[in-house]
Amino acid sequence: MNTRSLGTTGPQVSALGLGCMGMSALYGDADRAESIATVHAALEAGVTLLDTGDFYGMGHNELLIGEALSTAPAARREQALISVKFGALRGPDGSWGGYDGRPAAVRNFAAYSLQRLGVDHIDVYRIARLDPAVPVEETVGAIAELVEKGYVRHIGLSEVGAETIRRAAATAPISDLQIEYSLISRGIEAEILPTTRELGIAITAYGVLSRGLISGHFTADRQLAADDFRAHSPRFQGDNLRHNLTLVEALRKIAEQKGVSVAQIAIAWVLAQGARYDDIVPLVGARTRERLAESLGALDVALDAADLAAIEEAVPADAAAGERYPAAQRAHLER
Repeated sequence: MNTRSLGTTGPQVSALGLGCMGMSALYGDADRAESIATVHAALEAGVTLLDTGDFYGMGHNELLIGEALSTAPAARREQALISVKFGALRGPDGSWGGYDGRPAAVRNFAAYSLQRLGVDHIDVYRIARLDPAVPVEETVGAIAELVEKGYVRHIGLSEVGAETIRRAAATAPISDLQIEYSLISRGIEAEILPTTRELGIAITAYGVLSRGLISGHFTADRQLAADDFRAHSPRFQGDNLRHNLTLVEALRKIAEQKGVSVAQIAIAWVLAQGARYDDIVPLVGARTRERLAESLGALDVALDAADLAAIEEAVPADAAAGERYPAAQRAHLER
């Protein structure tokens, strides 16, 4: 497994990370035993970065990862690096209530995460979305205090803009920014990516397959459960979906010419965007060992200049139809 550094101040991690959210929430039912087996298979393959959030299934995901680590061989357990997002407020009915970045809340969230995960420290800790009522300096400063006390190793950011990145980095060392980045979600390229590279901050890219939309496995007639995020996502609706799937078919032709899957070439494209700087680590949201194996195959896909040009022609920037989040959730993203 190749490794990449999470910025100039962060740890060495596997070139691909495992995003574990779908094992607990937002994409319909998941099989617990298969989820744990997938975490074990990822560790066995050399994946070290496991990404979660304390609000994924209201703690379910952290408990799942804790169980997976406790049942993994000791050597595999020790290699795991856990990245945790916090701050999202949930109701008993699963509703969303905003974000809390107050220092007291930061300490409280961390205490519960450590208990659920069954660990004595969190490797990378970050607020999931900026709390508009709390200056980022206060939230990051509170995490920095947890670093000083040994409860957290590194500080990350999530879904924030260039100005906030600079303010956070002036407060404490920042290892990485977690943000959506894929062939059809390229908004970070204009301002955010140049800023992180200037400051020596890595990108952990989620949504590299756009929630399965550009995996090559999603079809227009697929029925989604009411609790599946994609049932309400603009990119999965009506004409938007039909348009976006034409992009996938264009990408499929290139993948077939190279003898790889659509998912593999889409992940390889994200890897290639960070090749020069070794600063982009894709998070793959595999929920099964089969999908994990496919994703890991992207590490063996070499894209030359001609391949990248063909991909760009097939799926130009801003080619996707529909926003990446519904309006209510877009309100929590920094523009």
